[in-house]
Amino acid sequence: MSRENEKSTAMQVVLATLDLETIEMNLFRGNSPQVGWQRVFGGQVIGQALMAAQRTVANDRFAHSLHAYFMLPGDPTVPILYQVDRLRNGSSFNTRRVLAIQHGKAIFAMTVSFQIDEPGFEHQSEMPQVSAPEELMDEEQIKERYLANAPENVRRYWERKRAIEILPVSLDHYFSRTEPSQRQDIWVRLTGPVPDDRLYRNAVLAYLSDMTLIDAALHAHGTSVFDQGLQVASLDHAMWFHRPFKLDDWLLYTQDSPSASGARGLARGSLFTRSGVLIASVAQEGLIRKKAND
Repeated sequence: MSRENEKSTAMQVVLATLDLETIEMNLFRGNSPQVGWQRVFGGQVIGQALMAAQRTVANDRFAHSLHAYFMLPGDPTVPILYQVDRLRNGSSFNTRRVLAIQHGKAIFAMTVSFQIDEPGFEHQSEMPQVSAPEELMDEEQIKERYLANAPENVRRYWERKRAIEILPVSLDHYFSRTEPSQRQDIWVRLTGPVPDDRLYRNAVLAYLSDMTLIDAALHAHGTSVFDQGLQVASLDHAMWFHRPFKLDDWLLYTQDSPSASGARGLARGSLFTRSGVLIASVAQEGLIRKKAND
């Protein structure tokens, strides 16, 4: 199988993962791809929970915000049940609460608000001026240049076939100990097509919004998720969908970390289209704990 076909297949796996099984009214079941991970990827649970909530609202209203908490690591070997509570059905807004359950315990909870499309005031922050993705090394060039001498866990991450192509504007934080920075810019692109369906596009964007975000808090201290002396995990996740979008080109995910304390780090992100349209904002707090010495 060619590299391009492998990438497209990885995207198909993500879409199949987001396509939940309806068990009963307000009750859905999701599965995890069997790729050898020890726990379920947080973005998968966010995307699946959003898909469950979307399937309980009218087709003329769409998610504008979500707020979620990760409570227990997900087990990728068994299905996840998503129970949706229909908290409110208003004339313009709907509110849903989603509980994800495994082994009889809640592992994740999320509240989602939906709104009909309405006209109103318009403004947005400007997209940072960064190098275009064509000016950066692609993933294959990154592997050839950096992976030969990289630690095993770094090699495993970059060699994995992914549905989302990731191009950091700067690679310094991942492969060397550089001056700490509280900001990073990442280009992201899907490696296969997504249905022309706003519900799927929102779920896929929620899926990818969990990628690389907490790295911004780690880079502020000259380290990264590849530091095996750290315990890193998402604690909560919030997202605001500002404008409709397509997923047929690169998106710039610009991120910063305003604070870290109490073994937690806060990171914020903005997702822009290549043309500079701000489509979503994200915030996440993650656990950042130094492991005890053996």
